[in-house]
Amino acid sequence: MHQLTWAMCWLILGIGLGPAFAQPAEDARKTLQGTWTATQAERDGKSADDVVGHRLSCTGSRFQIQATDGKALHAGTFRADAAPKPAAIDLEHTEGVLKGKAWTGIYRLDGDTLTVCDNAPSLDKPRPVAFEAKRGSVLITFKRANP
Repeated sequence: MHQLTWAMCWLILGIGLGPAFAQPAEDARKTLQGTWTATQAERDGKSADDVVGHRLSCTGSRFQIQATDGKALHAGTFRADAAPKPAAIDLEHTEGVLKGKAWTGIYRLDGDTLTVCDNAPSLDKPRPVAFEAKRGSVLITFKRANP
């Protein structure tokens, strides 16, 4: 009976703690909600002025990137996880020319400044490990847009 009691306690604790493990990712996703405007960008170690002014919108688990003229460029779902250092972000495309593909990256949030470094130019490259626009990665700084 004693073993059964301990087994039940562990089972209850396990069920009760299960959702807690998902919470940090949920909290990370919530901090990215809203619209962000690209203020600086580098691709493959060079300035990427064509990206400056793009708007990243995060709503729930969905993302959309719009050009400065408002044209939709990319859309899909995203996951964020603040537990690893640096924090991880994955943007899975569900529409457009990149449908079925994903950008994997890292991000840093400092107040109203969001910095993302991902493998957008080279989807075959692994997730970046530093905030550097080396060959095969893009580094973008966003500012939170006013509603």
